[in-house]
Amino acid sequence: MSFCRKRAPRFSIAYVAEDLAPARRLCEALRAGGCSPWLDKDKLLPGQNWPRAIERAIEVSDAFVACFSPRSVVKRGQFQSELRYALDCARQRPLAEAFVIPVRFEKCAVPRRISDQVQYVDLFPSWDKGVRRVARAIQRAARGRPRLELS
Repeated sequence: MSFCRKRAPRFSIAYVAEDLAPARRLCEALRAGGCSPWLDKDKLLPGQNWPRAIERAIEVSDAFVACFSPRSVVKRGQFQSELRYALDCARQRPLAEAFVIPVRFEKCAVPRRISDQVQYVDLFPSWDKGVRRVARAIQRAARGRPRLELS
């Protein structure tokens, strides 16, 4: 008989720079709930090819948490790129399998391409209730998923 250590469900998180504080808070709350976050500010190393590292983190994650706010829905740049890449990765998975988990930090419009197909979670007015829902979604996404490793 052998024992294998069960790993925590992994997720990558996308946010705009202006939302770094609530994104960190969410990562810490989900870590306390048994999930393992991949946050670029914590995981990227100096000299690392960051666009490729972010893509790889998205590819091997059990779930992708997209953080929406009034700032993120109007800003162009890396957040939008990561979101599109995650949507492409989701298309490779079975239809019944959740991958993209949209969360709203504040009241804002979630892009129609997402809101028409995927349920989002509000982290307001009850932060704790929202975090519990996100943690359950990440844990559900991790069940039965092949284990890929970051290199």
